[in-house]
Order: sequence, then structure tokens, then C-alpha cells
Amino acid sequence: MKKILTILVLFVSLLANAQSEQLANNYFDRGEFEKALVIYEDLLKSQEGVFIYFQRTIECYQQLQQFDKAEKLLESRIDKYKQSNLLVELGFNYQLQKNQEKANKYYNQAIDKIKKNANEVYGIAYVFERKALVDYALLAYQTALEKDPKLPVNFQMATLYGQKGNTDLMIDMFLQESYQNPQNLPLIQNQLSRFMTEEVDTSFNDSLKKALLLRAQKTQDVFWNDFLSWLFIQQKEYGKAFIQQKAIYKRNPDSFFNIVNLGQMAIEDNDQDSAKEIMSFVIENTKDLEMLIQSHSYLIEMKIDHATEKDYPAITAELDALIKEFGVSPYTLSLLKLEANFNAFHLNNVEKGKAILKSAMEMPINRYQLAEVKMELADIYLFEEKFNQALIYYSQIDEDMSGDVVGQEASLKTARTSYFKTDFEWASHQLKVLKSASSQLIANDALDLFLLISDNTVEDSLQVALKKFARADFLLYQNKKKESLAAFQLILKEHKGEDIEPITLLRIGKIYEKLGDYTNALANYDAIITKHKDCIYIDEALYFSAEIYNNQLKDVEKAKPLYEEMLTKHEDSIYYVDSRNKYRKLRGDTNL
Repeated sequence: MKKILTILVLFVSLLANAQSEQLANNYFDRGEFEKALVIYEDLLKSQEGVFIYFQRTIECYQQLQQFDKAEKLLESRIDKYKQSNLLVELGFNYQLQKNQEKANKYYNQAIDKIKKNANEVYGIAYVFERKALVDYALLAYQTALEKDPKLPVNFQMATLYGQKGNTDLMIDMFLQESYQNPQNLPLIQNQLSRFMTEEVDTSFNDSLKKALLLRAQKTQDVFWNDFLSWLFIQQKEYGKAFIQQKAIYKRNPDSFFNIVNLGQMAIEDNDQDSAKEIMSFVIENTKDLEMLIQSHSYLIEMKIDHATEKDYPAITAELDALIKEFGVSPYTLSLLKLEANFNAFHLNNVEKGKAILKSAMEMPINRYQLAEVKMELADIYLFEEKFNQALIYYSQIDEDMSGDVVGQEASLKTARTSYFKTDFEWASHQLKVLKSASSQLIANDALDLFLLISDNTVEDSLQVALKKFARADFLLYQNKKKESLAAFQLILKEHKGEDIEPITLLRIGKIYEKLGDYTNALANYDAIITKHKDCIYIDEALYFSAEIYNNQLKDVEKAKPLYEEMLTKHEDSIYYVDSRNKYRKLRGDTNL
């Protein structure tokens, strides 16, 4: 019974302390330091060893300019616990009183402690960093290294050099640390990427490239080639990343995994030239059946995405030849899905497409492969306007793959099917959930569709224009570009000046792009840029226009100001980083 009572008393005491601490923290965060101080002092009396109570008490004294009390408490704790890092706290207490001479005296005493014991650096340097005393923090680490050159402090020092703006030293120390401790590489690359996205110092990327190239040439270690490849990928320069990956492959020809991934990234970023070069290299140099089929699939999928009707016979022949070469099996599932999709969406042979997929479902495939085949089959049913059959398959995938990205994709397609059916209320209900999907791509697509529905319901409660837009969108899904184009143009005519106008112009622009009519594409994007400057599609209109001038029309002088406007006015755009890289390249920045 006594034990139970003791436990109960202890529990009540801990609960009371927790509540008091929460209240004190709330006062502190609101700047009510007098109220916070009363509670922190009581907590410190009852639990002297809890450092956070001590620290907050000191900070309250300092905020209230009760520096004498802070000094007395600090000196008392130094005498009792012999904590060297508190010398920094004591020095900072004098610095707050504008007594820099006395502050420096205690800072130097802390440095002297490191001279006697290098391991003291961690606690002391941490306090210097927390007080934004960067020079003293660096001095602390340098002093520790003089005592023990093997101390692992490169990362901390590199971060501090970055804060000081000394990026060359930062790069040198980060690279040194990454080589000595490769397990820290992701953390280091994350730190470097923060500087790479800063517009302030445009020479940073070049300095990093130079440092990496020098190490790669000097040591011939593939570690640096891989690091360079990472850098080029960040800048979406897949051709240059491929050069580095080939150098790695020559010394380690066992795996193509990184090269195949690089090719896939190039495809996703629409770098067709690099993607073709990379995938062709894989096909020429590997005997791995799965990798061969995967690479062929990526190449032919890219051809389909950019094909016109005159290309269809050649694509059909290539698909037939590949399936004949590799056979019909679970290994060739990617090719079979492509063949089914191509027949349904491009050749209008839906029955053949469905037959291919239904046969594939009979093969011994795993649950992920089955979900992919069902998804393709549901897409074809949707293409046929057999909405209910499509929804059955999407729902099955959503249920079978719940929590997986594939399940979320099926859920998005369910919402999109409801949108095509003009059941906007149900579509919005589903999209609200998907806006927080684990896949950023799915979350972004869900948000875009949700905003399209909500933005065009406010003024038009009957959703007249939105229903027409959904129908035009569905025609676009069916790959009926000309019919879709006519439908969108009719919306412009019948709903001029309404909220639906800018997104309609954007859709028309993209259709003209796919048809290769860049003059009309630019005209529609320009209508958004000049007439709808405050709409949410302005960044897309600017970026798509810049891309046409840069890639298709090769008119650098017209592309450059469009990319520049993206940089100055649309920093939150998903196209910002790519625009920055391309603008710098067009401007003629050093490109090592």
C-alpha cells in the first residue's frame, strides 16, 4: 500500500510539474517573461538538475535586464557543476550589457578549457553557435583540432563557414567530410542543395563543380564521379550526369541501376536527347533481360508520347518486333501494357487493348503487377465512356493497395472519373483527402483539380462552364485533340471574361503545342500573361512560352526575359528551379 501511495504521489508531482512547465513555456513564447520567471524559478528549486529550467530562468532574467541575478545564478552553477559551456553563457551575459571586454574574457576562458580537453568543444561550440557567435564557434573547433586532429568536426565547421559566406571553405570541408564519412553524404548534399537554390551567389554551383572535378581528376575515385553526377542531376543536366555514370561503369560494369534511373529522370523531365542516349547505351551494353525490356519500354513510351499519326505504323512494327523477340511473359508486362494502351488510345482498337490486358491478368504476376494491369484496363474502360466499369477496377485497386502510391493513384483516377461525369461534389470530396497524399505528384494533381472545380463554382453555381470544360477535358483524355480543341474554343467564345477563361487558354495552348503549332500555342499563353496577370496559371504560361522559344524556335532573346520573370515573380512555382538553371545558361554564366 505504501508503494502504491508513493507511486501516486510521484505521478501527481510529475503531472503538476508538466502542467507548470507548459504554462511557463506559453508565457515565455508570448513574451510575458515576468510570469514565466516565477514558474521557472519554482521548477528550478524543486528540480535543480533539469538544465532547461535553469536555461529558461537565465533567459528570463536577461530579457528583464536583471543581469546581476543571471550572473549570480550562472556563477553558482559553474562552481557546483564545473560546466565549461556556462563560461560562454556568462560571457554572453556581459555582452548583453555592452561589456565586450569582459565577455571576451570568459569566451577565451572557455577556449582554454578546450586546449586542456578537446572533447569539451562539443558543449562549448554548441553554445557559441546558439548565441550566433560564429567566429568563436569556429575558433573552438580549430582549437580542438590542434589538440586532436582526428576529431569529427568537419560538418559543424563547414556549416559555420557557410553561415559566414565563406562558401569555398564550406565546400572544401563538406567534401572532405563526405569522403571520410560516406554515411553523412545525404545530409551533406542536402546542405549543399540549399546553397544551390540561392540566387544570391550564382557562382556557388561553379565553385562546387570545380572542386568536385579537381578531386575526380586527382584521385580517379568513382566516389567523386558519383558526386558530380548528383550535382548535374540537381541542375537537370542529364547528359553531363551520364558522362559521369559512364566513367563509373567503365570501372564497375556490374550494374546499370543508376544509369537506368538517370534515363528515367531524363524522360520525366522531357530531356529526350539525353534519355535516348542513356537508354540506347543500356540496350547496347547489358545482357540482363529485365533491364533490356525496361529500357526498350522507356524508349518506345517516349516515342509514343511525342508521336503523330504518321509515326503510328513504325511504332506498331517496333512493338510487335519487341514482343516477338522477348515473348509474352510477366517479364514483358511493361511492353504488353504499352501495346494495349497504344492500340486503345492511338489506334482506336480498344478490343485488342482489352484482350492484351485480360490475357496478362491470367499470367503468374504479383499483386503490384496485377494492380498496374487493372489500372490500364480501367483507363481503357474510361476511354470507352464505360464509367461504372472503370470505377469498379479503380476501386478494387484502391482497396487492394490501400496506403500504397498505386492505391492513391487509383483513388485520384476515381475522382477524375467523377469529374468527367460532371459529378463535381463527389469528385471534390475525394480530392480533399488526396491533397495530403504521400506522393507529391498525386497531391499536386489532386490540388489542381480541386481548385479547378472550386474556383469555377463560386460565380457559376450551376457549373455550366465547368461542365463544358470537363467534357472538353475528357475529349483530351481520349486523345481527340482536334475535337477537344474545338470544345475549349467554344468555351472561350460562350464564357468570355468568366473565371474559366485562363485555364481554358492554358489547355488550348498545350493542345497546339502537341500539334506542333507553336505560333498559336504562344498566342494563347500570351493572352494569359497580358490579360490574366493575377491568375494562378500565370507561371505555367510564362514557363511554357519560354520553353517553346528556347527549345522549339531557338529564339534565346525571347526566352530569356520569360525565364527571368519566373525568377523575379514566381519563386513558389514548381518550374522555378528549372527556369533559374535555363536562364543562367542562356545568360552565359560560367558552365564548367
